Amino acid sequence: MENKKFYLTTAIAYTSRKPHIGNAYDIVLADMIARYKRMQGYDVYFLTGSDEHGQKIQQYAEEQGISPKEYVDGISQQIKDVWNKLNTSYDRFIRTTDNDHEASVQAIFKKLYEQGDIYKGKYEGKYCVPCESFFTPSQLKDGKCPDCGRDVIDASEEAYFLRLSKYQDRLLQYFEEHPDFIQPESRRNEMINNFLKPGLSDLCVSRSTFTWGIPVEFDPKHVTYVWLDALSNYITGIGYHPDGSTDRFEANWPADLHVIGKDIVRFHTIYWPIILMALGLPLPKKVLGHPWLLSGEDKMSKSRGNVLYADELADQFGTDAVRYYLLSQIPFAQDGTITLESFLNLYNADLANTLGNLVNRSIAMTNKYFGGTVSKNGVVASEADADLIETAKNALAAYAEKMDQYHNAEALAAVMNLAKRCNKYIDETTPWALAKDEAAKAQLETVLYNLLECIRLLTGCLRPSLPETTDRIAAQMNLSADALTLESLTFGAVASYTVGTPEPLFARIDVEKVLAEAAEKAAAAAEEEAAENVAFLSEITIDDFAKVDLRVARVVECEPIKKAKKLLKLTLDDGSGTPRTVASGIALWYKPEELKGRSVVVVANLKPVTLCGVESCGMILAADDGDAARVLFVDGLKPGSCIH
Repeated sequence: MENKKFYLTTAIAYTSRKPHIGNAYDIVLADMIARYKRMQGYDVYFLTGSDEHGQKIQQYAEEQGISPKEYVDGISQQIKDVWNKLNTSYDRFIRTTDNDHEASVQAIFKKLYEQGDIYKGKYEGKYCVPCESFFTPSQLKDGKCPDCGRDVIDASEEAYFLRLSKYQDRLLQYFEEHPDFIQPESRRNEMINNFLKPGLSDLCVSRSTFTWGIPVEFDPKHVTYVWLDALSNYITGIGYHPDGSTDRFEANWPADLHVIGKDIVRFHTIYWPIILMALGLPLPKKVLGHPWLLSGEDKMSKSRGNVLYADELADQFGTDAVRYYLLSQIPFAQDGTITLESFLNLYNADLANTLGNLVNRSIAMTNKYFGGTVSKNGVVASEADADLIETAKNALAAYAEKMDQYHNAEALAAVMNLAKRCNKYIDETTPWALAKDEAAKAQLETVLYNLLECIRLLTGCLRPSLPETTDRIAAQMNLSADALTLESLTFGAVASYTVGTPEPLFARIDVEKVLAEAAEKAAAAAEEEAAENVAFLSEITIDDFAKVDLRVARVVECEPIKKAKKLLKLTLDDGSGTPRTVASGIALWYKPEELKGRSVVVVANLKPVTLCGVESCGMILAADDGDAARVLFVDGLKPGSCIH
């Protein structure tokens, strides 16, 4: 077969937290495609990795009292461990802190600046810290981030910008000339109608208010902003450099497929193509913006308590069980859902009962009735035989069609339907009854051959999805690699079988027991977390408490502190007749106008301290509410009132 290249990538995982099962869909879907393309004879290069720069990472590291590099080293390794646990066959795990990536990004930035595609300006607008994205007021949804729905903050800083507007018409023309560039089609329509036709604003590609990023080589007080940094991994990861690229880059670019989540389609189909146009590089052939895996009806979130972790499920139920759920339960264009109960029920229904039972029974009967060896004898004794063979042929055709379209769930459904038909075939032909009739021996051999031949076809089709399981089936049936190639997956291609000893593939799960254990574990964890949250400090005497002067104060003025994104400068009326200034670290959760005129509790006799150039004389009281802070308001009380 002629050697053909296929280069595919996943979105690189953000190193904020350990990835949950929804985050793992990218890598498992891409791995299924990569394995299938290798079966088709392609020379596959498969890139994944971790996105490690940005303001949010710097904040997380500061909270833990470690350097950003130490923080991302730990999370990146967790991501890699999960990807390895899921048996994914990537060729490179790129980190955006890798030396070759950083050097190439600096050169890309410089090239675009020197040719006039990047210019220096000033950003003023709204900024979402969790998404690390800027928005104009008109882009907000109900005053909040249009991507994540969280509050945004006012931002103003010197920055470099990429001239998106320069390439807008060219990109729109590309969309029109390449209608399959974005899949599903609904994503393409969204990009055209919501972003391109209304007009593109130039993209901020540097930041100067934090330091954790790739420095701009010719202006080191700026660091390269997340999207120019992160998106460039798709070319730097295979050796691109503006001053001279590697043979691997020349052989593999353009990418054949970017596998990403639907929430970042805009970045990959508008920003990324324009960056490539500016660099004079061809665009990727296709971007697949897959849907989300939700927990029940909600997006998975630690704060909602609905997070499942892929590696933990794999440890308990097996890697292939996790892969099968992910690949079979997320439709091509609609969100899928997962709960522990639905995971367990699918495991029992499809893996233990349908597939596992079919393989175990068929091999056991072959051993019992024919000493382990059966051959194709040409006997077609019943309508059931003919229908099974026709079902197998149709399943193979549907599988190939859906895999080529990246409709993974439909491809697996076709395969599993064949397995279900095989189990029905056993009930229809009753091999145990045929075994009692010597005259029916040829018919019995046909039944068992048909079953083993269908299992071979199932094994070949399931190899990209369930690599460990199909290896075990192949070993039990003594199948050679040649018997599992795509070219060999036609009914009747193998003349005879000599099987080994059957071994269970998937042990049936007691669903009620596992759910009860999980509920008990969750309750214990919640109780432990609650206990941690309410843990008290050591006892003090009334004399100690009397030393703390708590007073009611009204917020007269409130404004951001330019040198600190977390701090607000509050001017307070504490009843003394002299304004009091307090610097409070609540800027991420409160806007100045939300505090002005409100009454708060202030520790009035705290020793003054200078924070970012502001002398702070006291501290206002606030409660820790998980990921947020909540100020304690005492509106209606007179400024200066003493809190006892």
